[in-house]
Amino acid sequence: MAEEFEALEGCPRPGWTAVSDPPDSNLGSGGGTAHALVEAWRSSGADRSFSDWLDAGRKLIVLGGGQNRRLPAYAPVGKMLMPIPVFRWARGQRLTQTLLDLQLPEYRRVFDLAGSRVVAMVASGDVFLRLPSELPQLPAVDVLGLGMWVTPETAQHFGVFFSPRERPGELAFYLQKPSPSRIRQLSASHLYLVDSGIWLLSERAVGVILRHSGWDEVSQDFRGGSAGFYELYGQFGLALGQSPTERDAEVNALSSSVAPLPAAQFFHFGASRHMIESISALQNLELDETKLGLAGARRHPDQYLQNARFAFPLRLEENHTLWIENSTIPATWRLAFDHVLTGVPDNQWDLRLEPGVCLDFAPIGKNQYCVRSYGIDDPFAGGVGDSDTVWLGRSCIDWFQQRGIDLAAAGIDARTDIQEAPLFPVLTRSGCHPRFLEWLFAAKPDLTGDNFARRWLELPRLSASQIAERIDLSRLYCQRADNRLHCLAPMLDNHRWSVFFKLDLESTAKLYAEAGHRLPEPVDSSETGVSPMHLVRDQMFRAAVMRHRGQPDWALHEEQAFDHLRRMLERDAQLTPVCPQCRVIEDQIVWGRSPVRLDLAGGWTDTPPYCLENGGRVVNLAVDLNGQPPIQVFAKLSEGFELVMRSIDLGREQHVRTYAELEAFTHPGDEFALAKAAFALTGFLPRFHSRGGFASLEDQLRDFGGGIEVSLLSAVPKGSGLGTSSILSATLLATLGELCGLSWDREDLFARTLALEQMLTTGGGWQDQAGGLFRGIKLIETGPGLAQKPTLRWLPEYLFGNDFANQSILLYYTGLTRLAKNILREIVRGIFLNSPDHLETVAAIGANATMAFNAIQKADYAGLAAAVRTSWQLNQRLDSGTNPPAVQQILDRIGDYLEAAKLLGAGGGGYLLLLAKDDEAAGRLRQELENQPPNERARFVN
Repeated sequence: MAEEFEALEGCPRPGWTAVSDPPDSNLGSGGGTAHALVEAWRSSGADRSFSDWLDAGRKLIVLGGGQNRRLPAYAPVGKMLMPIPVFRWARGQRLTQTLLDLQLPEYRRVFDLAGSRVVAMVASGDVFLRLPSELPQLPAVDVLGLGMWVTPETAQHFGVFFSPRERPGELAFYLQKPSPSRIRQLSASHLYLVDSGIWLLSERAVGVILRHSGWDEVSQDFRGGSAGFYELYGQFGLALGQSPTERDAEVNALSSSVAPLPAAQFFHFGASRHMIESISALQNLELDETKLGLAGARRHPDQYLQNARFAFPLRLEENHTLWIENSTIPATWRLAFDHVLTGVPDNQWDLRLEPGVCLDFAPIGKNQYCVRSYGIDDPFAGGVGDSDTVWLGRSCIDWFQQRGIDLAAAGIDARTDIQEAPLFPVLTRSGCHPRFLEWLFAAKPDLTGDNFARRWLELPRLSASQIAERIDLSRLYCQRADNRLHCLAPMLDNHRWSVFFKLDLESTAKLYAEAGHRLPEPVDSSETGVSPMHLVRDQMFRAAVMRHRGQPDWALHEEQAFDHLRRMLERDAQLTPVCPQCRVIEDQIVWGRSPVRLDLAGGWTDTPPYCLENGGRVVNLAVDLNGQPPIQVFAKLSEGFELVMRSIDLGREQHVRTYAELEAFTHPGDEFALAKAAFALTGFLPRFHSRGGFASLEDQLRDFGGGIEVSLLSAVPKGSGLGTSSILSATLLATLGELCGLSWDREDLFARTLALEQMLTTGGGWQDQAGGLFRGIKLIETGPGLAQKPTLRWLPEYLFGNDFANQSILLYYTGLTRLAKNILREIVRGIFLNSPDHLETVAAIGANATMAFNAIQKADYAGLAAAVRTSWQLNQRLDSGTNPPAVQQILDRIGDYLEAAKLLGAGGGGYLLLLAKDDEAAGRLRQELENQPPNERARFVN
């Protein structure tokens, strides 16, 4: 598998490197780690020293385990590459996903929190660690282990970290699989945490592991040409801590610590039964029916079908603990329970399985299969002739005795480890007679018919170890892919009940296009259980399939999806139409003023459709610039029966006299589109008016008592990242609402501005208008649902008061601008299609908003800087264009003085929020940019 990993998994070098121990050698976990790192370095071209390569980017080492004796089905590929079913509550998962795919986002989250000393992470490939939404700060040491609180009975099966009770976090020593009694004895003086399988390593720690594995830094090679045996847990780990159990001067000198992961969830995939139990636990994590759809909140049964053509009528009570993957199971089979069935080729056998029997068909050569029969709890350990060695859930030697087979005649020494014994026959598919297959695993084999014992002796046979070496992985992957493609059309047809529209629709569309399946009729909105977002995702999926097939009209379906979202949000505003009535006299002016907003964390969680399905969470603050609210609107009556719109900053004016002219707010390039949409929402288009019935706009204005003039002023450049467009919309709606007696409060303005943004086809979320509508510094949250209702928690203003604002926290206009519409469309497309990268990043953005909230609540400047820094990193992960070269050049010039920085808004230009290390650094930073500004427009703003 190591040789074929790159091609079969689509993970090319040098980004990925897969290695195994060299033939006839056992490197141990430490030697294997050293070997993997050096091979990865060589894969990158080795045009620089190993040390330079290690420093160039963090490295993740996932240990795939050994022979996987207790999980035979996936021994040839390794546990980390076992296929994992899509979780019914999750969004953005793939039909092709493996355990490794589940692990990677969690490992990335740990890397994001790790300090600058960390260059590598070692993780276990047979566990899934589901981390809590909030993670602790990680100490900066050479070796950091992540631990979990468990009972002694659970801890006895793993490595365990021990810390002095009076100094939690300090690593005293590490033990491998201590007994529960030993743990209880030590717990009187020590806290204990089970090893989660994740260790973070500094360059110094990596160097120690390499040297203990035979690495020579001078020759840049291993002594003897290959890595030597070294155990990461049994040797290196035992020498860590203040009171290590093993003496090793070089390891003892490393600083080490353990960090607990509160509320983390640990799922083990070490054995066949563990695999089913862990998947069931994961499937049943969420029982909220609002997230599960029509499938409801029933507990998921322990029955898993993946990449399978399955016709057998399952029963919950009779067929529990079932795993069927990459297999064809016709209705003629008879299943019981406790089965793992993998690789079963197309067949029409009348096969009857006894409880506990598992079958694996490993493709060998061009057209043969090695048939591996085993028991679900078989450990595959011990000599074949030992009475306590288990095969098929019974004594292994009994299998031979019941069938009258002599070990010597089978060419097997009684002392041979069962893993190395040639037990499994190699057959063609036509040679797989169901009675012979039953004879292979039967507790009481039928000895009256064909001489199956002689046939078994004459057939070529492989051991479990040989299967992993001889298996044709390309055939295995091709059969799995064919079965998967066969499942796609039924899943789509059954979309109301299946997880189809929760999948990563881009990767699913690619599979669907390759399969050649016909696209069914569009989803019918009248069907029971069809949510509005089903209709949107149906159109997006169609567009993606057609795009992959090269069909020209794909973009029309995508536009229909965006249009449907706009209409959903607009419809919410139309549900409460208004009746504008003049509430001013002719010499009065209504004057609206608003601050702009500085977004600190959480931006993008507020953007539909993400917020409609997950809710949003944003921390931002409302600010004046240079002592003035920079967004201003003036409205008054006019003599003519028309709507007059003026922009003071643009020096432009436009008159609207008809409904058709007002309806034109979607026209590209219209400088007054925003004002027209605001007038529409204020009731000056019939569909937003509670009474309607006017023959023309002129008639309506006559009834109103006159025309309306508005003057708009934005003292901030467009595309500056301060939310000016949305805040101007909210300010204009507030001003018109006052003039027209609509009694809108801030929540009304919040919702209508969100609808207005959709009407303009610019999309956008709600954080901009919320930032300007609601004073001060606050956490703004909404729950899932079409009606986004904000809940606000205000924060203390100390960090943005006189001691910090314009002192160590600075606002700098870069002189660059970038409009967010195209960025927004790309990111919204990714969310529509359930892109896992987009969803993972936006979820991390939401979690970071909580970090910012906590830091400001505690007046923790360093914590605030960390949150702002993370915001900037996550925004760039979502859209690399957020940080153009011209902005990076500014940041490079002042990097020595900065604690954190981010471009405000969607990024790419506009205003930089700068958090200096201290007041002195802020002074130097200001001097640097004022003496040599990057362009003639760049400047500091108070």
